[in-house]
Amino acid sequence: MPGDSEDPNDEVQYHVELAPGDVADAVLLPGNPERLEKVTPLWDDASEVAHHREYRTATGSYEGTPISVTSTGIGSPSAAIAVEELARIGVDTFIRVGSCGALQAEMEPGDLVITKGAVRQEGTSDEYVREDYPAVADHEVVAALVAAAERLGNDYHVGLTMSSDSFYAGQGRPGFEGFEAAGSDDLIQELKDANVANVEMEASAILTLANVYDLRAGAVCSVFANRETGEFLTEGESTAAETASLAVHLLARMDQKKAEAGVDQWHAGLSLD
Repeated sequence: MPGDSEDPNDEVQYHVELAPGDVADAVLLPGNPERLEKVTPLWDDASEVAHHREYRTATGSYEGTPISVTSTGIGSPSAAIAVEELARIGVDTFIRVGSCGALQAEMEPGDLVITKGAVRQEGTSDEYVREDYPAVADHEVVAALVAAAERLGNDYHVGLTMSSDSFYAGQGRPGFEGFEAAGSDDLIQELKDANVANVEMEASAILTLANVYDLRAGAVCSVFANRETGEFLTEGESTAAETASLAVHLLARMDQKKAEAGVDQWHAGLSLD
């Protein structure tokens, strides 16, 4: 039966219940399993291939390019499990697709934030590498996400993301009965002053693991809340999903251009047209 073994070398992976051939080389990683309904209608075709715990997966194509999506649940521990098990069955490109809180006043609800690097304020990546190891997005993924946002006419920002293990105390919000964690009063202002663009809960672990394993990863999140202005609106989920889906298609074009040119890295001198 799928998922009966915890052996990471088993063909069917323990948590995601996927095997080689179930998914494309590139996988979108939203948190909420229900967000698949925001993603797959944008594709040419899609079919659900697995659903176990928080991990729900569909595979299909976008503009003729194979693509998959796997939900990760909330937080870096479960996101890291998804990356680990998807990598074991051949995935080499990961794009987190989610929501976030913006820290800069000019960022409006519905805008996109494309992550170029992340502050590792989650503990999962600490289990893999020393604390000063950087969480950096792959330059090809960042370029593809920017190009996709431009082509779709979406408002976007490129910047640094802070990933936290806590939605409340770890993001400077009061806890139950007004509890305030040490330093929470200053946290958001310190991040804002350091030109951090947004806060969420998964990106830095995904980026760290991808770099450790020599895989490609990036993140694009819709702004739901602006922590500077107080604006809040649950808008832009489909915008982020379409941007990430088009980015996967553009990454496939990048890979084709690299192969034609006989180079290992895509660069601006290689057209995507």
